[in-house]
Amino acid sequence: MTTKTTKIIYWIATLWLALGMLSTGIVQLLKMKEEVNLMTTLGYPSYLLTILGIWKILGVIAVLIPKFPLLKEWAYAGFFFTMTGAVISHLIVGDSAKNLFGPVLLLVLTTVSWYFRSADRRIN
Repeated sequence: MTTKTTKIIYWIATLWLALGMLSTGIVQLLKMKEEVNLMTTLGYPSYLLTILGIWKILGVIAVLIPKFPLLKEWAYAGFFFTMTGAVISHLIVGDSAKNLFGPVLLLVLTTVSWYFRSADRRIN
């Protein structure tokens, strides 16, 4: 794959990841009724929404700003653990496939963005 193709794949995945994490982070911070109901259904306390929302927004900033490769690794790891946790939580309560779509999509975008990141965004 050419460097140009790699950059295009990286930026498409990263921008969609950032949009998804930022939007869900904001919704969680606002504690919208649907999010509170979802967390309750999954068996989690509603205060977890504030924690997740803050960390998602900070993770988006970390992934998008230049430099700080170690911080980016932590952000990607946080996204990965959050989304795998979401998928597992939905599976445990027996949610339908439509409820898995968002977390699985964000998990795929996290993996693709991390894999295709450039050398200056990696730990040497």
